[in-house]
Amino acid sequence: MSKHTATRESEVSLAELRGDCARMAPHWTAPKKTVVTPVKPSLIHGVTVPPASARLVDTMPEYGE
Repeated sequence: MSKHTATRESEVSLAELRGDCARMAPHWTAPKKTVVTPVKPSLIHGVTVPPASARLVDTMPEYGE
């Protein structure tokens, strides 16, 4: 077993982290909200799904189960 241990990045306290976030907050901008209108299912056509992908998605559990 190796006697070398990986050095951790500097330990940051929660207060320091919150302070860093507060200083960065003015630099962050939220994108403008856009209104998206749903597409009628009758307008969606020509979509093909490869069988392997369909099997993969079919075996995935539903969200929230």
